[in-house]
Amino acid sequence: MPHALVTGASSGIGLSFAESLARRGYDLILVARSTARLEALGGQLATRHKVAVETWTADLASDAGREHVAARIAALSRLDLLVNNAGFATTGKLSKTALDPQMEMLRLHMLAPMRLCVAALPRMIAQGAGGIINVSSLAGFLYGPGNVNYAATKAYLTAFSLGLDTEVASTGIRVQALCPGFTHTEIHDEMPEVKRQIPAWMWMNADRVAEISLRQLEAGGPVICVPGTRNRLIRRLLQLMPHRLRRTLAVRRRKRPGSKGE
Repeated sequence: MPHALVTGASSGIGLSFAESLARRGYDLILVARSTARLEALGGQLATRHKVAVETWTADLASDAGREHVAARIAALSRLDLLVNNAGFATTGKLSKTALDPQMEMLRLHMLAPMRLCVAALPRMIAQGAGGIINVSSLAGFLYGPGNVNYAATKAYLTAFSLGLDTEVASTGIRVQALCPGFTHTEIHDEMPEVKRQIPAWMWMNADRVAEISLRQLEAGGPVICVPGTRNRLIRRLLQLMPHRLRRTLAVRRRKRPGSKGE
């Protein structure tokens, strides 16, 4: 049976990846901070889909957590797919937000995927096959005020995936940067004010996002995966929009009646 490791597997897109992979017959390694939720999920997937499931509790934003998981990955006899999904979001102007959450987000979104890729690549190269999905975001193309670090970390993850794809092109390893738009997950549930501002038609279901991602990877599709026709159109428009216009629109939005300038 193929083996897959999913980080941030206890909720949101990570949970949807775990479910989709279990349906495909993958034995799973699920990584997250919540032991109770991980074990409950692992038991459900093992029973429902008759696959083997391991659960690893780790905080990938910490040096110790990253190295612990990286060492365990390096010791695996087989790994067919690595899904770097763990993440969270912050909101607010950089000058007015707490520093610790910003630093934690940078470590989790950039250092953790890079470190786990380094751990997984030797095994995949030796196998002559494998897949890596780095869960980035449409926000990597949609930078703006109030989430400068979140957007920057996702832009890094997309560029990292594109670069890594060029390095492993002849090894049989497929790389994908998954760039979803607004998706119904706990990250957005924790930001109700932001969620209220986004029209319903812009949201996608996490299960659909994970399924589109896996199908594109299995079909040997492009490195960048933007699920949803609307999101792909948004990305195209953003690529054509000069930075000066983005800055002007952001200033106008902050000055709009009822909007928060800070």
